Amino acid sequence: MRAAVLHETGQDKLEVLDDVEAVGFGPGRVRIRVRATGLCHSDLSAMSGVLPQPAPFVPGHEGAGEILEAGDEVGHLKAGDRVVVCWLPACGTCPACRRGQTQLCLAGFLNAGTPNFKRPGGDVFGFAGTGTFAEEVVVDAGCAVPVPDDVPFDIAALIGCGVTTGLGAALNTADVEAGSSVAVIGCGGVGISVIQGARLRGAAEIVAVDPVVSRREAALRFGATQAVSPGELPDAKQRITAGEGFDYVFEVVGKSATARTAYDTTRRGGTLVVVGAGAMDDVLQLNMFELFFDEKRILPSLYGGGDVLRSYERAIALWRAGRLDLAGLITHRVPLAGINEALDQMRSGTALRTCIEM
Repeated sequence: MRAAVLHETGQDKLEVLDDVEAVGFGPGRVRIRVRATGLCHSDLSAMSGVLPQPAPFVPGHEGAGEILEAGDEVGHLKAGDRVVVCWLPACGTCPACRRGQTQLCLAGFLNAGTPNFKRPGGDVFGFAGTGTFAEEVVVDAGCAVPVPDDVPFDIAALIGCGVTTGLGAALNTADVEAGSSVAVIGCGGVGISVIQGARLRGAAEIVAVDPVVSRREAALRFGATQAVSPGELPDAKQRITAGEGFDYVFEVVGKSATARTAYDTTRRGGTLVVVGAGAMDDVLQLNMFELFFDEKRILPSLYGGGDVLRSYERAIALWRAGRLDLAGLITHRVPLAGINEALDQMRSGTALRTCIEM
């Protein structure tokens, strides 16, 4: 079986190998033939070491495919079923799940420490317990979420991470109010999904902030009312809010510097939503007086900040109704053999989402 492998953390290239085997099939597990997978910035962060992940590993966690085989004790899936890979499944029994905060369930994170693959040279892990840059993957049945047959594999793959994360940040975490002002810092696939969520909620002003011209242009197509470079953000804040700041600011980069900018761009009493996944040693500094005096809400948003299964269903419903543009997010398509080309597209900012077609 072919898979793209990172041998050591810190390397910037993947090697596509044909001697990889998906392992771990048994009771409660399923084997999936991956048909399409998106490249998410979190994959790059895991490769660089910003996000912790044992190596060697197969990146990829935004995938969709069909069930090849279902193990014993799996009653809701069968061979041929179309599924989206969920990298953060809910166990249903832990305290977070019982409180209704299924996105905070830690069961999925525990999978990251168990090898999903093997080669003649030894074990290989799957990023976030999945590893969708492979032709096949074996995961817990809870990681395979059925989707209707009318949802194409490439669309389903996007719902597996980026769309759910960005859309949920606007709809679940921030609960954007109609008529409000919004700024989105970082307009890749996740940021564009935030913009679409703010548009769906009726935000009056949606300012897209990104250093890449093509991404700013794309943001306008997806619902932003204005698009500016980071250096132009202070002027936009002055023009649109008379210097007060935006009602909602979304940080979709995962850096303390942009989070600080986002905080300063949020009005007093407004809401800063942290969507980007950053490093453990990158510290955001805020003084105690400003925290007290400005009364700004700081809301981290993990995987859309809500029930994942409900978020999937909502995204599909909105897509079917023509109110959510998912196909437009896919700006590039490459085969698995071209995975390093996809990495370059992500690093340069030329791609919103690159679909790797298996």
